[in-house]
Amino acid sequence: MLEFEHIGLVTDQSKPGESFVEATRVWRTNYLEHPFRVEWLRFEPDSPVVGPVRERAHVAFRVEDIATAAQGMKVLLEPFDVGPRIVAFYQTDDGAVVELVQYKEDRQE
Repeated sequence: MLEFEHIGLVTDQSKPGESFVEATRVWRTNYLEHPFRVEWLRFEPDSPVVGPVRERAHVAFRVEDIATAAQGMKVLLEPFDVGPRIVAFYQTDDGAVVELVQYKEDRQE
């Protein structure tokens, strides 16, 4: 079952409240603090993230199990740990970029 988590939008402009993620060399805002659950992403030129994840908006969904939910989709970024969550990025057959989010513990809001 998919449950809407947030939408990620790529920008080249600094946004209030950004935090830096060293592993991916991206500045990101906290979608939990945005009234419409928007996450702004601003990539450093030397970010290892390339392709659709860096170039397009994505929609993120909470899932019980990433492997099950990702069946049939192209892997863009393998699952990785982001604190309370495991996330991974995929591409659908029609080209949409999807982030799947699996919480490690009880549901977070």
